Amino acid sequence: MTSFGQHLRRLLRETSGAEIAEAAAVLPLMFLMLLGIFWFGQAFSIYGAITRAAQDGARAAAAPSCTTCTPLTPSARAANAVAVVQAALTIAKLDQTLARQPSPVPTFVSCGGPTTCDAGSGNFCVQAPVQLSDTTTGTGVCGVSVSFQYPYQFWLPFASLNKQRIWLSASARVRLENQ
Repeated sequence: MTSFGQHLRRLLRETSGAEIAEAAAVLPLMFLMLLGIFWFGQAFSIYGAITRAAQDGARAAAAPSCTTCTPLTPSARAANAVAVVQAALTIAKLDQTLARQPSPVPTFVSCGGPTTCDAGSGNFCVQAPVQLSDTTTGTGVCGVSVSFQYPYQFWLPFASLNKQRIWLSASARVRLENQ
């Protein structure tokens, strides 16, 4: 009986296979965390690219015509904004055909024109002229709003976000330049 007790104590003290068991328990969790960091990083990168595209489009729509220094018509503003947004998305290697108008469409107080999305802007919502609030004087100034949504799909196995499509929203507002 003594030899059985000695063998049992020796087996309980042995730890030669513990590293393998610990690695088998920890490695899948670490791999899942690394995948999460990667996919959230991708989402953040796309969000930054579409936000920058909306800002560039709003700036292009707000600027007056350089040849005549006159304010642009709403359809010309929308065409400028859409062209710049499409170029920015192409440079960021994003498919511009996946973009869509935001739902719901942002509402603004009118500044002398329609506040609905321009019909010629396609997948993007360009609204001009709209009233923007000015925090320095407390009054509103006229401006341009460019907004759209872009899809992103996560791939996180064994997580609730696996193959979930989310819509990243981009929006920018810029004061109209009058020269």
